[in-house]
Amino acid sequence: MAAIMLSSMRNCSVGPSWALRFGARGLSSTAQLQAQVQTKSKKTLARPGVKNIVLVEGVRTPFLLSGTTYADLMPHDLARASLQGLLNRTGISRDSVDYIIYGTVIQEVKTSNVAREAALGAGFSNKIPAHTVTMACISSNQAMTSAAGLIAAGQCDTVVAGGVEFMSDVPIRHSRKMRKTMLSLNRAKTLGQRLSLIGSIRLAHLTPELPAVAEFSTAETMGHSADRLAAAFGVSRLEQDEFALRSHTLAKKAQDEGLLQDVISFKVPGRDIVSKDNGIRPSSMAQMGKLKAAFVKPHGTVTAANSSFLTDGASAVLIMSEEKALAMGYKPKAYLRDFVYVSQDPKDQLLLGPTYGTPKVLERAGLSMSDIDVFEFHEAFAGQILSNLKAMDSDWFAQTYMGRKSKVGTPPMEKFNLWGGSLSLGHPFGATGCRLVTTVAHRLQKEGGQYGLVAACAAGGQGHAMVIEAYPQ
Repeated sequence: MAAIMLSSMRNCSVGPSWALRFGARGLSSTAQLQAQVQTKSKKTLARPGVKNIVLVEGVRTPFLLSGTTYADLMPHDLARASLQGLLNRTGISRDSVDYIIYGTVIQEVKTSNVAREAALGAGFSNKIPAHTVTMACISSNQAMTSAAGLIAAGQCDTVVAGGVEFMSDVPIRHSRKMRKTMLSLNRAKTLGQRLSLIGSIRLAHLTPELPAVAEFSTAETMGHSADRLAAAFGVSRLEQDEFALRSHTLAKKAQDEGLLQDVISFKVPGRDIVSKDNGIRPSSMAQMGKLKAAFVKPHGTVTAANSSFLTDGASAVLIMSEEKALAMGYKPKAYLRDFVYVSQDPKDQLLLGPTYGTPKVLERAGLSMSDIDVFEFHEAFAGQILSNLKAMDSDWFAQTYMGRKSKVGTPPMEKFNLWGGSLSLGHPFGATGCRLVTTVAHRLQKEGGQYGLVAACAAGGQGHAMVIEAYPQ
């Protein structure tokens, strides 16, 4: 497939230096874009007899590089901080919430249901049920849509959804041989049996078992898959570095201008107050070009600079029925409208979730790409984003792999990830989805748009897309 894709994608409209050109345009055209979208008049996506579900508020802890200020905490500490931040921001009482759902990927064994532990730690009523979901990088997306489902079904009116990931301290297991020996020791009844088992331990038993960084079904790391995908779509190292630089430049601008309103300050026990993401580091093409391939060595194009970094962080959103929100005196930020989940071949299409999800969710909503004012796509790797853009702009790919008559088209870059993305802000696996949705809501308010679209890929070849509608101002 790679050879066919390479020859077929060379003629796509995305050129080698597009990223910096559109980056500069994005930096200089906010007022122009705002004027453009404010002139549009579009129908609402409200449907007769269907309950309106709204995003009331969204917050997150600062996203930090793993191994830095959060290093001595546990996942539930970050999740608790995000819940407390949501409580402080909204003023909602701790017993007014009907349900709490959190997403996470690498679970801490002591707090496997981190949603429940964080809720109790944040002071929520012990009568409020809470559960934890996992769906790789779209885990908090699943938490939010599960919340929407509970409200749509009439089970709840007020649900808190969120996500957390803590890469500073991941569970490391003993080897399977050692675990079997230790379990046998626990069952041994005589001293002789215990001594015999202890005597059977060899050096190989002591080799630790690290959390999997590869797909179970393919044994391939996501970075290696991203490198292959970039090669298949003819995405150059230069293009990837340019896009990564764009992400960091836009994130720094958004941070300096106070646009990242979802970030709350967090007093880290025993340390200082943290109030900013610490992974935003605009560099230069020259500096980025010095880095070596991280996965496919020595000639790969995916490097540490054009990949998202290991991140600690948590997020939380308050989702309600519109009727309940208004009754409680809240002014919602946005409506949560149609959403889809997609899944494809994890070997060759691991990271193409946005390509498959975008046309499906647009069709469900009765919209086209031109109707969307704000796009927020998860940036796992620069090569992954650029490959998706090329796939979305290819009639051949749509016809050959998606069973569609024509391409869906690419998002205009002057509407795309204008406040940075996962490459620069960070990517706590379980928490990114809430950041994406909250960012869309804030950008729609800031830019005067009506519709936003979130899309993300995830391990296992899965993906998610959602349409968000601005709440009338």
